[in-house]
Amino acid sequence: MVEKQNKQPADIPMQKNKRKLFRSVGNVVILLLVFWIGLSVGNGNIGLHSSIGANKELPENLSYNSTEKVYDLLKQNFDGKLDVEKLQDGLKSGLTKATGDPYTEYFNAKDAKEFNEQLSGTFSGIGAQLGKDDKDNIVVMSPIAGYPAEKAGLRAKDAIINVDGRSTSGLSIDETVNMIRGKKGTTVTLDILRDGERKQFTITREDIKIPSVKSEILPGNIGYIQINQFWDDTSGLVNKAANEFKQANVKGVILDMRGNPGGSLEAAVDVASVWVPGGKTVLQEKRDGKVEQTYTANGQPLLLNVPTVVLIDEGSASASEIVAGALKDNKVATLIGTKSYGKGSVQQIIGLQDGAELKVTVARWYRPNGENIDKKGIKPDQEVKMTEEDYAKGADPQKDAAIQFLQK
Repeated sequence: MVEKQNKQPADIPMQKNKRKLFRSVGNVVILLLVFWIGLSVGNGNIGLHSSIGANKELPENLSYNSTEKVYDLLKQNFDGKLDVEKLQDGLKSGLTKATGDPYTEYFNAKDAKEFNEQLSGTFSGIGAQLGKDDKDNIVVMSPIAGYPAEKAGLRAKDAIINVDGRSTSGLSIDETVNMIRGKKGTTVTLDILRDGERKQFTITREDIKIPSVKSEILPGNIGYIQINQFWDDTSGLVNKAANEFKQANVKGVILDMRGNPGGSLEAAVDVASVWVPGGKTVLQEKRDGKVEQTYTANGQPLLLNVPTVVLIDEGSASASEIVAGALKDNKVATLIGTKSYGKGSVQQIIGLQDGAELKVTVARWYRPNGENIDKKGIKPDQEVKMTEEDYAKGADPQKDAAIQFLQK
């Protein structure tokens, strides 16, 4: 998902000290456990946006007379103990839910702390990123390789119906994430819907630590880079691998971003710059149909003339889609796999009082070819699907197809 952060607490957010993220969710980018909805952090100087476009005619303030009336009636009639803090949080959460945007959310101080812990890449859960589909269902964006969700058999696009018997209908991504999270060694039961068939998985939680990048030289002298997420160390690790590949005079390179929910904007631009010539467009950010900022490749592309295949799938979202789109549109790589997730909006994280935060959609991002991929994804040049039999046998026809392509 694409996100920007302002970590400065304030009643009215200040226009400085923002940080920008590209993460799915999709928030998003949840690395599940979390979400990620799904969110790494990058630095940027982005001012907050004033009310423009469709919202410029809104009143300066909302009327809370009817809200106060409901509060009075609750005090007078509710059979139970009311918690003022929870009521206040409910008001703020209700405002964000009323936008109808799954990526716009209010976090109280506790939820914000948990959300930011996820950005470190270390957490306790089942190891899956969650998002929402166009029917507002909570879905698995991608299970993380080697962790409980994948081992149990969860797949990208699985719709999560219940968590420990509780329906996810109407819940936000982060509310669902909080239900699934838990201490290492405990279990959580998920009811999912896959291709019209209902399945149930009971999964034991583990501590999750996700490496940003893995690289190696495969037989046949083919360089292989797997990016699991875009963190602050990603661009350095990718450049290190690129230098090693150049020294080894590799025949070609596979950039594997399957199941990658996104991450840091700066890391995504830096990674694209390993292939895309300096000055060429990587993406544009637009708000209300107007270009806010254009991001271009920087430096000398180490692997510009090295044949490259990018692997993508349904779990490739946000920052990984930015890189895939930039390499494809600049004609420096071939895409193989299945259509990507389709996360083309930009969120900004705004710090509030007492550690609370507001995550709000503020813009859309566009590929170099001018296309916004939100809810559409990016189609590969060569479609190769993974079957249930492939998963069961541990086969990888997509990677095999990339190797075959580079050996031509």
